[in-house]
Amino acid sequence: MKLFGITGGIAMGKSMAAELLRQRGVAVVDTDVIAREVVAPGQPALAEIRERFGADVFRADGGVDRAQLARRVFSDAGERAALEAILHPRIRAVWTERVAGWQREDARVGAVIIPLLFETQAADQFEAIICLACSAATQSLRLSRRGWPAEQVKQRIEAQWPIERKMAQSHFVVWTDTSVEVHGAQLDLILGR
Repeated sequence: MKLFGITGGIAMGKSMAAELLRQRGVAVVDTDVIAREVVAPGQPALAEIRERFGADVFRADGGVDRAQLARRVFSDAGERAALEAILHPRIRAVWTERVAGWQREDARVGAVIIPLLFETQAADQFEAIICLACSAATQSLRLSRRGWPAEQVKQRIEAQWPIERKMAQSHFVVWTDTSVEVHGAQLDLILGR
């Protein structure tokens, strides 16, 4: 099986790439989705988050208040590291098990969407890495549509490697300052190789 790691900066088209790859018959798993699964009610990570960060990062229904937790961890590198120590091993265990399942099923091509692929030292797990990138102006526009305050946007961008560094370490770069059709065509070129 050809296994691609897909990375890129925040709001640079990773979710769109996942959808386009699925449409092309590629097995896809998104670690952002897994991150929500591992903190679902009843999951061990939830108890660890409560123990480490306290009740103020939880909603009345017992679920994680993602906005409150994000404000806390993206403003303090130590807090972010503590959360990552809880989540990242669990996230990796889930996606590696899904990849193993694809291999058992003889899938031809698979892709794992990992925003922090390089930051979590996952690069050696893939035959090729695709970095999705766009201009800073496009990224800012996409993030403003999410309604995030400028300070929160800045903190999230700074929590990741600069996009230029990710691009330089990747095998392929897909430029997403384009239409969905062009985005898809770039992926087709890579898949065709």
